[in-house]
Amino acid sequence: MDVVYNLTTMDEFILIGLSDLPEVRYPLFVVFTVIYQVTLVGNGTILLAIGTEKKLHTPMYYFLANLSLLDIFCPSATVPKMLENLLTEKQSISFIGCALQLYFLVALAGTEVFLLTIMAYDRYVAICFPLRYTLIMTKARCAQLMAGCWAAGFLNSLLHTVSTFCLSFCKSHRVDQYYCDIPPLVALSCSSTYVAEMLMLVVGGVLGIGAFLVTVISYIYIISTILKIRSSEGKSKAFSTCTSHLLVVGLFYGTLMFTYIRPSSSQHSPGRTRLMSMLYAIITPMLNPIIYSLRNTEVKGALRKVLCHKTCLRIT
Repeated sequence: MDVVYNLTTMDEFILIGLSDLPEVRYPLFVVFTVIYQVTLVGNGTILLAIGTEKKLHTPMYYFLANLSLLDIFCPSATVPKMLENLLTEKQSISFIGCALQLYFLVALAGTEVFLLTIMAYDRYVAICFPLRYTLIMTKARCAQLMAGCWAAGFLNSLLHTVSTFCLSFCKSHRVDQYYCDIPPLVALSCSSTYVAEMLMLVVGGVLGIGAFLVTVISYIYIISTILKIRSSEGKSKAFSTCTSHLLVVGLFYGTLMFTYIRPSSSQHSPGRTRLMSMLYAIITPMLNPIIYSLRNTEVKGALRKVLCHKTCLRIT
């Protein structure tokens, strides 16, 4: 009878990811609020700089602007609810709210995987075929690549979300995470999880590893081309356009693969899993604008102009 009751009345989940830290609830609220604000301001400033500086109206910065949008949307799918739960100690999320949170989080993460691949391809064309770059990376081509990128990310997420929420959740409604995600939800199912797990491993793995391989192959060609450049100044300039992207790729893939590309039955401490998911869902979006602004002279120049313009307006 208890199973039937749970199946018919499951209208909310309890997010217990941070419930074991009640004594630091308010400090965590402050820390996550600051991180979220820094993320919004940092990525918003990057968008403003790219939008106002004509010199940055190129494919590379068009893709960077989309990355900043993703880095605003991704934490926005999880952080506000997490802050509410920290402040109220409620810890609950509705069934529909959980489904929407999972859908947008997986969609945005998937879109970022494809976007980072497109950015690697853009650098490959720019460095390996500089004379043909403007002919290959036209505005129409860039728009098509970005439309395909966003569509693929959201369609992939729809597949995973439907397969996850078609499961019967009768074991418990306590999600061992601070947001709704596939592995902890699958762990609550009392029905067969084979399809959901295989979709996560096969579809997610094939798309993720495929995108990663395209990125790696692009950089193999990029590095081999750069090494053929005779002048040290030319090599340094070519490398400087790639280092920021490489840092972002390494940070993003490292945390994402640890979180998703593994069976749900594998032995990992809950604390470590939460830490890694927090890194890719909250910390990485904050670090990306810092990485690009510190390593890219053109972005730094545009940011100085934006900040100088605002300062001059305040003075006058």
